[in-house]
Amino acid sequence: MTTRGAQRRQQREAAATLPVARVAVDVSLAHLDRPFDYLVPTDRSDEVVAGCRVRVRFAGRLVDGYVLERAASSDHQGDLAFLDKVVSAEPVLRPEVAALARAVADRYAGTLADVLRLAVPPRHARAESQPQRAPAAASPVAPFAAPDPSDWAAYPTGSAFLTALAEGRAPKAVFTALSGEDWPRRVAEAVLATVHSGRGAIAVVPDARDLDRLDAAMTATLGPGIHVALHASLGPAERYRRFLRASRREVPVVVGTRAAAFAPVENLGLVAIWDDGDDLYAEPRAPYPHALQVLLTRAQLAGAGALVAATARSAEAQLLIETRWAQELAAPREVVRLRAPAVAPAGDDADRERDPAAVTARLPSLAWRTARDSLAAGAPVLVQVPRRGYLPAVSCVECHAPARCGRCSGPLELRSSHAVAACRWCGRPAADFACHRCGGRRLRAAIVGAGRTAEELGRAFPGVPVRTSGRESVLATVAGEAALVVATPGAEPIADGGYGAVLLLDTWALLTRADLRAGEETLRRWLAAATLARPAGQGGRIVVVADGGLVVVQALLRWDPATFAARELAERRELGFPPAARMASLTGPAEAVADMLTLAALPEGAELLGPVPVGDDERALVRVASRTAGGALARALHAAAGVRSARKADGAVRIQIDPRELW
Repeated sequence: MTTRGAQRRQQREAAATLPVARVAVDVSLAHLDRPFDYLVPTDRSDEVVAGCRVRVRFAGRLVDGYVLERAASSDHQGDLAFLDKVVSAEPVLRPEVAALARAVADRYAGTLADVLRLAVPPRHARAESQPQRAPAAASPVAPFAAPDPSDWAAYPTGSAFLTALAEGRAPKAVFTALSGEDWPRRVAEAVLATVHSGRGAIAVVPDARDLDRLDAAMTATLGPGIHVALHASLGPAERYRRFLRASRREVPVVVGTRAAAFAPVENLGLVAIWDDGDDLYAEPRAPYPHALQVLLTRAQLAGAGALVAATARSAEAQLLIETRWAQELAAPREVVRLRAPAVAPAGDDADRERDPAAVTARLPSLAWRTARDSLAAGAPVLVQVPRRGYLPAVSCVECHAPARCGRCSGPLELRSSHAVAACRWCGRPAADFACHRCGGRRLRAAIVGAGRTAEELGRAFPGVPVRTSGRESVLATVAGEAALVVATPGAEPIADGGYGAVLLLDTWALLTRADLRAGEETLRRWLAAATLARPAGQGGRIVVVADGGLVVVQALLRWDPATFAARELAERRELGFPPAARMASLTGPAEAVADMLTLAALPEGAELLGPVPVGDDERALVRVASRTAGGALARALHAAAGVRSARKADGAVRIQIDPRELW
C-alpha cells in the first residue's frame, strides 16, 4: 500500500522543456562524487534554474543539493525521481564557481560536496528576500578612470602591468613590495585598472586586520558601493547578504579572507592575493585546499590576470616565476636599499668585542642601545616576540626538565608574575609542583612570552610607555611618539610615521621549527615587522638577535627575499619536496592506510615514504617527482577512497595533497 506522499509523487508530471535536472547532492562519499539526475515537476519548472538550492530523496533520505544544469534527457536507464523541494530559486552556485569547485576537488583528491561547503555560505532567508539592486557598473571604462601609474614608478614593470589590466588583457605577476609600501593601495589600483576594462576582480588577504586596511583602500580608490568584503566574523545574515550582492552582479569586486577565493564574480579579470605564505590560507577542512592554488586555478579557468603580492616571497611564488607562468614585478636593488631600514645582527664580531655576553643575552647591548637612541629621538620601538603569554613554558630549576602537570602530564605555564603555575591542557593549578625527574619544587622560565617581555622592558626603560599587541588584544595603529610596542608575529601595529627601531627577539623559536618551511616562514615574519620601520635615511634600524652567518639572516641583512626564495626552491627540487614535486599524505588507522595503498593505482614512478606512527594513527607519504603526475596521483587516491567508501570499509583515511605543515 503506497503512502499519501508516494501517491502525490506518482501524480506529478515532468516539465515539458528540459525536464531533467542534474543535481550535485550534499554527500561526501567518494564513490558518489558525481551529479545525479532528477525530474523537474511542471509546477516548479520556472524556479528550477542552474545554481538553485533543492532537496532530493537520496538513498532513502532527504538531502540538500544544487542544480548544476537542466537537460532534455538522461543517460540513466531506470525511472527518475522528482525533485522533492525547491528550497530557493536564487542561483547561488554560478557555473564558473561550480567548474572551479570541481577542479579544486580533483586537484586535492576530494569531493565536490566538500568544496561546495567552502564556496557557498549557508542560506539566510531574510537576506535572500531583499530586492535586488542595480549593478554598480553597467559599461566598461565609465565611470571608472584608469589609475595613475606614477605610484608604481619604483617598479620598472609596474605601469605596464596596470596598462595591460586596463586594456582587458590578463597579465600575471609576482609582486615583491618595497619596505614601507602602501600595499593595500597598490592592490586597489590594480583592481581599479581591471574594473576600468569592464571586468571584475577578487582580492584575498590572510586575516581581518589586513582586510580592514584593504577594504578602506578599495573604498578610497574605487568609491563606495563598488565592492563587498567577505569574512567569517560578519555573522550569517550579513555574510550571506554580501555574498548575494556579488552573486546578483550588484558589485564587480569582492575582497575577503580565504573563502572569498570562491566568490561569484562575473567576467573575472583579476585575482590578487597578499602574503601567500601565511598559514591562514590553508583550509583546515576537507579537502584542505590552499587559497593561492584556488586563485591560480580560477585565473587559469577564467583567463584572468593574477597578482601574487608580498613583502617576502614564497617558494610557490618563485616557482611561478621560474616556470614563466608569471613575471617578476620588483624594484631595482638601488631602490630597495634606499627604501629599506638598516639591519644589524646582534652578536657579530664587533659586538662581541664590546659585549662578550651579547651571544647569550636575550636583549644584547646593541639592541638596548638601538632602542634607547630611538626613544630619545621621540620615535616608537617595535619588539617582536614569537610567543604570546607571560611564561608559556617553565622548567625545573635544579635539572631543567620541562615542568609537567601531575594530573594529565600537560605543560605548565605562568600567566603573570603573581600567578600560580597552571596546566595549559587541563587548567589545574600546580601549587604543589614537584619535578617528576628530581623532585625539585622551584620553577624557572623556559620560554618567555610577550607579557613577560613587556614587563622586562618596562624595567629596562623606566618612564617609557609599554604597549602589547597579541592574540588577546591586537592593536591596529600606534602614535608616532616614544613608546615600546611588544607584539607577536602578525599582530604588529602600524606606527604613525614608522618605527624608529625594530627588535627581533627570541629568533631561535622561529629558526628551530621542525619543518622545511622554517627559514621561509622566519624571513616572512621578520620582513613583516621590519617593513614597518622608517627607511635607513630617516633613522630606521632593525636589530635581529641571531647569528649573522645564517642564510636567513643574510637574506634579511641584504633585504633580498627573491634570492632566498630561489635558494629554497632549488633545495626542495633537489630533495623532491613541494612545490617542486607533488606529495600526498595519508593519515589514519594502520589497517586503513595499508588498504588505501593497496587499492590505489599509483602513477609510475610514485615513491612511498613510511608509514610512520602519528599519535594513535599512521601516516604514509606518496611522492611523485613530476608535477604533471600530481593529477594522476590525486585521481588514484580519489578512486581508492571511492572503493573503500562503497564497501563501507572501517577506518577513515585523511587525504591531504601537498599539506603545508609537513614541510
